[in-house]
Amino acid sequence: MKQVLDDLKENGFDNKKFDLNRNFEEAMEDPLFNKLVNSLKIDKKILMKYTSILEKSKVEFANCSKCKNILECKNQVNGCCYLPRKDNDGLIFEYRECKYKTKFDKDIKYQSNVFTFHEPNDIREASFDSIFIDDKNRFETIEWIHKFVKEYPKNKNLKGLYLNGNFGCGKTYLVSAMLNELAKKGIKSAIIFWPEYLVDLKTSFQSDFKDKFEYIKKVPILLIDDIGAENSTEWSRDEIFCPIIQYRMDNKLPTFFTSNLTLEELENHFMNGRTEVNPIKARRIVERIRQLTVNLKMVSKNLRK
Repeated sequence: MKQVLDDLKENGFDNKKFDLNRNFEEAMEDPLFNKLVNSLKIDKKILMKYTSILEKSKVEFANCSKCKNILECKNQVNGCCYLPRKDNDGLIFEYRECKYKTKFDKDIKYQSNVFTFHEPNDIREASFDSIFIDDKNRFETIEWIHKFVKEYPKNKNLKGLYLNGNFGCGKTYLVSAMLNELAKKGIKSAIIFWPEYLVDLKTSFQSDFKDKFEYIKKVPILLIDDIGAENSTEWSRDEIFCPIIQYRMDNKLPTFFTSNLTLEELENHFMNGRTEVNPIKARRIVERIRQLTVNLKMVSKNLRK
């Protein structure tokens, strides 16, 4: 029996080679597989060893040929195609980005310049193009932030903004859109939801508390979102908030605040700690905010309904 098999092999009837050849020829009947293989310009003896992997590439290649944007991607790795390339006497298969992913990554690259903490996607992706402009009560604020974007690259010591107004009127969105616009120019900033930031700091004493605290204190532009909505304690007021705004005031770092409270109401908020009532400390804090910011009020339609 062994002699018979050896004779068959000598005459080109090796079962393994026959199967490889047959599988390859069957795959070549597919026009797209044929197109992919012919583009490689490699000897058939080499190609037929990779038939099954080439079939996988063909499927992903077919998906790409019908795709209109990255959201429609059906491939295993979103925005990439598993394709072969010639490597000496063999093939190497690798994931290559499609044009849609390349454009998408370029379009959102600026977002890495804005650190966000506990903010929803619509805030992280806020843009001037999506600002609600059908209410004249918003015009003063919109005009102010446009002016800031224009002037900040020439003057890094501009005052920030204390923006108060009714719930859901788009205060955070407007300031975030401004920061995203500056991020496209390479300017770094941070947006933190103040109540949750304090909770997170308190639970990070044994880990990265210092890094989180120092970054927020020193970031070029800072938005403290929803100030006054946190539980007022001596710790959050005296050991966290005061050092942040004092440092930023001393170094003339633009600082923004959004709140449902007026500055007078915020002073009352800071006055009452858990164990004491201290109007002097509260007044000093609000005076620092006044020095850091321009105070604007915006009362508009609730956009969250």
